[in-house]
Amino acid sequence: MSENGEFALVPRPPSALEKAEPGAKRILSVMVEDTLAVARCEQDEVEAIYQRGLEFSERCENGQAFDCFKRAAERGHPGAQFSLSLCYQGDDGVPQDKTEAAKWHRKAAEQGDVEAQFFLGRAYEYGHDVPQDFTEAVKWYRKAAEQGNAWAQNNLGAAYDNGQGVPQDFTEAVKWYRKAAEQGDAEAQCWLGSACNTGRGVPKDQAEAASWYRKAAEQGDADAQFNLGWAYEYGVGVLQDKTEAVKWNRKAAEQGHVYAQFDLGLAFDLGEGVPQDYAESAKWYCKAAEQGNVEAQAQLGIAHYRGLGVPQDYSKAITWFLMAAEQGDAEAQLNLGDACDYGHGVPKDHVEAVKWYRKAAAQGYARAQFRLGVCHAKGLGVPQSYAEAVIWYRKAAEQGYLLAQENLGACYANGRASINLDVGRANWQDPEDPVEVYKWVKLAEERGYEGASKTVAMIEALLSPEDFQEAERRYNEFKASLKT
Repeated sequence: MSENGEFALVPRPPSALEKAEPGAKRILSVMVEDTLAVARCEQDEVEAIYQRGLEFSERCENGQAFDCFKRAAERGHPGAQFSLSLCYQGDDGVPQDKTEAAKWHRKAAEQGDVEAQFFLGRAYEYGHDVPQDFTEAVKWYRKAAEQGNAWAQNNLGAAYDNGQGVPQDFTEAVKWYRKAAEQGDAEAQCWLGSACNTGRGVPKDQAEAASWYRKAAEQGDADAQFNLGWAYEYGVGVLQDKTEAVKWNRKAAEQGHVYAQFDLGLAFDLGEGVPQDYAESAKWYCKAAEQGNVEAQAQLGIAHYRGLGVPQDYSKAITWFLMAAEQGDAEAQLNLGDACDYGHGVPKDHVEAVKWYRKAAAQGYARAQFRLGVCHAKGLGVPQSYAEAVIWYRKAAEQGYLLAQENLGACYANGRASINLDVGRANWQDPEDPVEVYKWVKLAEERGYEGASKTVAMIEALLSPEDFQEAERRYNEFKASLKT
């Protein structure tokens, strides 16, 4: 500290070069320059060895490439170290040595080789030759991502998206997806499109979603092609265009995308965006079904059952129905029940039919509920019970299934279903309330069911003017719903 209380700067001691005499300074300066030049020559020489290794590798001269990579790697070249680690994987005529591969891979990553960092992250993510460790995977992805590696940026985005190795953070996921997407990474473009479509981590913008899907789809990304097809099919972010939907679904389907294959089969089945073609439909259903798609298995079963685009073959139909039904597909369960009920492709077995109807009915499938009601009404595979039949008819009828509505009305009309004669307005939600029953019986009367008119007259006599007005209102609403 100086006399006036201020801190004084302490001068830096002179270096050896500064203290030297002028002649000695020139000698020292030349020595420093020579040292730097030697180092540069050393680097240039190592780089040259590495480049020769790459040239040998391109010509598939793997032995010479290995020698060059090893010489350069041992002298600290990170790119050569990574290349040497790949050689030790055993793909280039070099005996596999996972220990050496891991050693050189890590050396390269620790020296900042971006590809080595990315692939080390992948190794930890999937547990390839190292214990699976999502946190360690994120660490290496981040190092590579911060150097601008698009693959690592995409994978880091996915880590945040799924909460693997880091706390889930959709905003952070979108940040890294965008960095990779803007470099042209198709997978990141597709994920960014999905985020924009759902508003996950970014304001919802379905037009922007479609734009990112298109960028990725045009690079051949099958998921993006399927997503773009979906956008055109339903008019999400783009004008609805079934033809364009088929175009993109076909591109994805031809790459083996299972959902695109199913959607393409459905388009040919319904004639949406393409002329109806059951043979083409069955072809695409088959491709998706063989990949395990449950909906496709169910639809392929229908094609064989009805002979749509393929020869009718109940046995093949049963095979596909059973595959889908055992995985919980309600439509396949219903169709399998029908096959058992009618003895198509299997021995007629009403008990087995009821088993499959019940599985589909429990999932809320209206036609299965109706068929289960018929079985109870006729005593097929179960003890005969109109009360049980009415329960299932009502479940299907309330979903708008017309045959169930007619049968329910008929049960009330012919006295096979009870009507609670003691309930009043406060109990209108009771399924046996005459105000609620009125609409079903009135429908049966319009359909010409025997006894319906008499039951309608009985109900009308029971109801007060206010209740009758309410019953008519419900029936008129019900009739209007049938027309729509």
